[in-house]
Amino acid sequence: MKSTPVAIALGSNLGDREQLLRDAAAALAPFVDDIHLSSFRDTAPVGVNADQPTFLNAALTGHTSLSARALLELLLEIEQQFGRRRPYPGAARTLDLDLILYGDTVIDEPPTLIVPHPRFRERLFVLDPLAEIAGAWIDPVTGTSVKALRDQASGVRPRATGLG
Repeated sequence: MKSTPVAIALGSNLGDREQLLRDAAAALAPFVDDIHLSSFRDTAPVGVNADQPTFLNAALTGHTSLSARALLELLLEIEQQFGRRRPYPGAARTLDLDLILYGDTVIDEPPTLIVPHPRFRERLFVLDPLAEIAGAWIDPVTGTSVKALRDQASGVRPRATGLG
């Protein structure tokens, strides 16, 4: 069975955030091989009600034989298992799992399955941990590495090579 590299963003701002992220990674292990989990980062809420608690974010990479649709459905199921409720858009959450990259595949099946994730390129809370574990991964839409996307989003200028 074909195995596809995947990148998943993890976040939590309710409950025991670190344990929830670790438990989510463990719940993915039967479906995602060769898991690499980034370090965890505290981040201010972005694009949600400002009165929310701080998020703990991480990224995970690995390989799966699941289709992108099946993986997305699994991520939603795991969120629900760990108490994720969606009373309104941008609500605080025990667990948020986003499919960021699925190999070099571009999928556009709105509203639920868009890969690469449509907003990951400007989200440092995704790019920082993902660059830590998969900086060389090329975004199939822009042709740019995750590390370069992170540098662009954070305003870091490329270093001069001294050549030319």
